[in-house]
Amino acid sequence: MFELKQNLTNAILVSLDFGCGDYHGRLHELQQLVLSANLAIAGIVEGKRSRPDASTFIGSGKVDEVARLVSSTNAALVVFNHDLSPAQQRNLSVYLKCNVVERTSLILDIFAQRAKSYEGRLQVELAQLEHLATRLIRGWTHLERQKGGIGLRGPGETQLETDRRLIRKRVKLLKEKLSVLQRQRTVQKRQRQRAQILSVSIVGYTNAGKSTLFNKLTAAKSYAADQLFATLDTTTRKLYLSEAAGIVTVSDTVGFIRDLPHTLVAAFRATLEETVQADILLHVIDASASNWNEQVDQVNKTLKDIGADTIPQIQIFNKSDLMVSLITAGAKYVRDEYGRMNRICISAKTGDGLDFLRLALAESILEHSKKTDRESAIGTKEVIEVHTSMQ
Repeated sequence: MFELKQNLTNAILVSLDFGCGDYHGRLHELQQLVLSANLAIAGIVEGKRSRPDASTFIGSGKVDEVARLVSSTNAALVVFNHDLSPAQQRNLSVYLKCNVVERTSLILDIFAQRAKSYEGRLQVELAQLEHLATRLIRGWTHLERQKGGIGLRGPGETQLETDRRLIRKRVKLLKEKLSVLQRQRTVQKRQRQRAQILSVSIVGYTNAGKSTLFNKLTAAKSYAADQLFATLDTTTRKLYLSEAAGIVTVSDTVGFIRDLPHTLVAAFRATLEETVQADILLHVIDASASNWNEQVDQVNKTLKDIGADTIPQIQIFNKSDLMVSLITAGAKYVRDEYGRMNRICISAKTGDGLDFLRLALAESILEHSKKTDRESAIGTKEVIEVHTSMQ
């Protein structure tokens, strides 16, 4: 197998337009991912195709073009803005004589660089191993050679079978460790519920400004940078709103991205449970992005995938200082037909609009408390009626 070399600097980007829409947005996102991975962009190869080539994904002509660019720039890495099959990745690596990385592997590598907490590192390793397991099929011919029954290998076991078995064993161990952490998280959630402290999760597209907003609200010092996936590890802090609304917990979570690999969603299930179990979601939107509405759709799609689409949501249009025109028609906030503040324009960097955000949170908390009291009263009334009928 070709192993990813360390300290790579120059990378060639390959992106094809298959007519799926927002091609330039996807290419820009790839450039951001590459820069976030601490790589330098030495060149970009683009093209149009109706469907991928079965052998090399991009076709022989484009392979020759990439090879010439690799040779002229001394690039050591070629990054595809697509997911390649194991066979395609192997063929390209052999022909180009350098490392070939597809989009999912690039995201996983960024996650591996950024994960700091114990749980985060476990989740990243789990995602990497589950992705690697899919690359062992028809990808690397040297793994198909028969080995003798010495040491770890059973009689007649191939290298491929050994690798699969070792990966399965490690995946099982990682899932067990993450399960323990998940149970601890559930206990902490129950303790907050008994203390009647509601939870708020900050969600949104990657690089929308979630961590900057989190730091402004809670005076925390979470890492925030103008790069994709700057935050991987969930951080939770208490936030005092008002005498009436009391205290809530606010959690900063990992950002979403289009075509987020399923292995990542599965591996980060424990972290995403902070979102699933939240009482209110603050959906941070990069209002300066030209495709902000598509990013909103992608976040909502991911929320639905993890079962968090029914949680009340407040849309926070961030980076209002960079906006050409206010999405809320010049107003700092907009109320829905029920009188709830559901759209707020802010600048997490300058703090502009945060007072309205705090007000919206306080109103939502009070409404949630009234709803809970009504449900509790109805439940008590039903119990009394049942008890009376039994007498």
